[in-house]
Amino acid sequence: MHSLLTRQIKKHLNTERKESQYSEKFLNAIDRSYHNFEDQLGMLQRAMSISSKELFDANQKLQQEAEQQKKVIASLTDATRILQSITFKNMKEGKNGDELSGIELAVMIEEQAVQISEIEKQRELLLKDLEKSNKELNDYAHVVSHDLKSPLRSINTLINWIKEDANGELKAPILKNLDLIDQNIEKMDNLISGILEYSIISDKSRNLKSDIDLNTLIEDITHLIHPPDHITISTHDKLPVIYADVSRVKQIFQNLINNAIQAIDKDKGEVIIMYEEIPNFWKFGIKDNGRGISKKYHNKIFQIFQTLDDQKKSTGIGLSIVKKIVEFYNGKIWIESEEAQGTTFYFTLKK
Repeated sequence: MHSLLTRQIKKHLNTERKESQYSEKFLNAIDRSYHNFEDQLGMLQRAMSISSKELFDANQKLQQEAEQQKKVIASLTDATRILQSITFKNMKEGKNGDELSGIELAVMIEEQAVQISEIEKQRELLLKDLEKSNKELNDYAHVVSHDLKSPLRSINTLINWIKEDANGELKAPILKNLDLIDQNIEKMDNLISGILEYSIISDKSRNLKSDIDLNTLIEDITHLIHPPDHITISTHDKLPVIYADVSRVKQIFQNLINNAIQAIDKDKGEVIIMYEEIPNFWKFGIKDNGRGISKKYHNKIFQIFQTLDDQKKSTGIGLSIVKKIVEFYNGKIWIESEEAQGTTFYFTLKK
């Protein structure tokens, strides 16, 4: 038992009671109680220290979570403002532009998520309808092309029969008129073919890619076009092998080379095919020494049915086809030209 406590208790006991066995038992009981109290107090202090640490850690964790929630709410608020600008304006209860509570923010995000989901479903339906319409339009273009060309062939055949039956007895004006009819039939036939080609350029199902040696392709085009003897077609450097749809690439080069030949008004004409490799793209140029094109027409010539041909031999669709094919391959086309100084058509194709 604690010495100070024992002495204080014995001061109040007479000699007989001090030596009594009951007093000794009493003092021992107090000693046990004192020790039990100290043990319990120690346990309580330890428990309180542990609880305080746990509470401190929990408090720190709650503070961190609160900071994270603030950041999340701030991000959601910014996202909501962006969504508002895209989907709809918040006009409820005059709260446009005011800060929203967590519940209001959650409700608004849920509402906008539902709207976005509905818009996405409508977009999918629209894309399916558009795909169906494009297929029907392509099929229709083929049918119309065939139906329009059929009477043209019949007219051409009738003109030839008239000439044969006349046995050379037709007068010059009549023959001239028949030739004009024949020329217009040919132009109409080319126009119908051009419209059909223009309508199917963006059809990816017809994009049959393969390795194309452009050197061989230019040789084939030269033989097909059969340029006049006073015009030469050449390349500055060896052209690359590219991976693309051969029919589309052939249309680009054939149209531009044909245009270059028709533009040449010199006794000695030159068509030069240039090539340069740039990051992510092939860059090509078709240069001629022809009559050139005024700057005011540099954009007009790429529009469909626009032509600078005074004699109206051109259908005005060739360059629009070229432009559409180039854009199909994520490239661009432009022109550098001045009157009487020749013309260069540049275009790029994505590798």
